[in-house]
Amino acid sequence: MRGRLPFYTQARPPLLARANFVWSRLESHMEHTTKNKAHNSSPGTANSALQPIADSERVFGWKEQASLWFSMGVGLLVIQVGAYLVPGISTTGAMVAIVLGSIIGSALLAWTAHVGCASGLTSAGLMHRTFGSGFARVPVLLNIVQLIGWTTFELVIMRDGTLAIGRNSLGLALDGSVFTLLSTALWTGVLLLLVSGSMTRLVRKIIGRFGLPLVIASLLWLTWQFAGKIQAQGLDAFWAQKGDGSMGLLAAMDLVIGMPVSWLPLVADYARHGKDRRSAASGTFTGYAISNIWCYVLGVMVATVAPKDGDLVSWLLLAQGGLIALSLVLVDEIDNAYGDVYSGSVSAHSIVSRLSIRQWGLALTLLCMVLAMVLPMQSIEPFLLMLSSIFVPLYGVILGRTRGAAANGRAIEPVAAAIWIGGIVLFQGISNFAPEWGATLPSLAITFALAWVTRARNGS
Repeated sequence: MRGRLPFYTQARPPLLARANFVWSRLESHMEHTTKNKAHNSSPGTANSALQPIADSERVFGWKEQASLWFSMGVGLLVIQVGAYLVPGISTTGAMVAIVLGSIIGSALLAWTAHVGCASGLTSAGLMHRTFGSGFARVPVLLNIVQLIGWTTFELVIMRDGTLAIGRNSLGLALDGSVFTLLSTALWTGVLLLLVSGSMTRLVRKIIGRFGLPLVIASLLWLTWQFAGKIQAQGLDAFWAQKGDGSMGLLAAMDLVIGMPVSWLPLVADYARHGKDRRSAASGTFTGYAISNIWCYVLGVMVATVAPKDGDLVSWLLLAQGGLIALSLVLVDEIDNAYGDVYSGSVSAHSIVSRLSIRQWGLALTLLCMVLAMVLPMQSIEPFLLMLSSIFVPLYGVILGRTRGAAANGRAIEPVAAAIWIGGIVLFQGISNFAPEWGATLPSLAITFALAWVTRARNGS
């Protein structure tokens, strides 16, 4: 069934007949355009982003998956979001929200990793399989936009963190646009160096062997330092701290789940390199769950003992040896930027395959450097969060259709597309009118259930 209006053996009303005619012409046009683009592709420019990966490229075992996603889960932004939980909710409530939200969010990542490894497809490939080769360009393009935004955001975080360390700890006068430009260019240069190399080699040789031990050591040190400060103030007082009632448990969980969910459009790009589905899923879950819980808890600890004024960098520098530990966390932030720009490049290659994934990576990195210099990130952050909300119902549909029939070259799967759009409306409605209930889980559950129920009607 191709999603058209029902066929009636009797004469149909003119309006219904016209609607069916318009729909069939639209679908025919989309299929014709898709075939022409495929036909006009240059020889030798096979679209690797839309084809299952070869067995020879499946080089990630459990250790590589766990190392990658532990590293991806660590970041200054995660610690800062953890600090937002208190005093809106009590300390015990925050801990419950952190553990439950991290488990649920990481389970979604693991599920997506299982699908990506089993199919060998990228995130763009999964979107094509679920929504059709024509309509899938909509979520793919939105994903590219959000990944450009998050890469830009990461460059700003690394730049501002570097300047803050220079001013607060080293006493350097680093104010002015020149130092801002130099710091941005520095981190962009590092990112360009990483993008120009092999993704699989980066994960196996650098992150697993060198990056991971250093970032774990820095997190252990910061945790030990702030645990000592809490101990000095009294553990009983820490655990007895009440919230001000501005945040409920479900809203706090939504805030925690939001961080792993933001990685959903990237997971398959890495999981398809896994040697087997079980290690891809369990490695992704273990690595991300541990780092997400750890960084959120560290954020709560820091917010509890830090002065009411100041920023996160200043708070972390309060710890003895905080400069070294914070610098290591800041260096690890480059993994997040790399993860964003690599997946953005894979998605861009799925649309324009004349440029390789590496060429797209270099181009997007340079674009993000320019955006980091000119965009006010305070105003773009809500836009990025809005884009992230689009992908919660999107993956509800993708996961719900995992074992259903693929689009098989069709330009559009109308039922899947309608469920996704309805899920976006639901998410935004809950966020605006009932935020205390949390929007992530309801929109994800409903889109998944609808996609699961309707998959048999689409030929599965």
